[in-house]
Amino acid sequence: MEKKIPGPENQINIELTEEIAEGIYSNLAIITHSNQEFILDFIKMMPGIPKAKVKARIVLTPQHAKRFMKALNENIRKFESQNGEIADMEDFPGMNMNFGVPTAQA
Repeated sequence: MEKKIPGPENQINIELTEEIAEGIYSNLAIITHSNQEFILDFIKMMPGIPKAKVKARIVLTPQHAKRFMKALNENIRKFESQNGEIADMEDFPGMNMNFGVPTAQA
């Protein structure tokens, strides 16, 4: 599958392989940063299993991390305008998503 993203002066052809198009499920994200980059680790935690593997790692420059945040915020705003507000996990007091391991910031 190939996608074309219009740019101000030209277009970029982006290839999306079948394997990548399937995606990777993640229910935990850990974000760290240095003065040069932001690192987003996407993890799949399973109930009752205290060990989990990073399924994907994305490394971004600070500028791209900020653009990513703006794009994600815009997409969340559009989603909520069509589907209603997304509830925060804090809105579910009985919902425990730490699977018996220390919680991480996401």
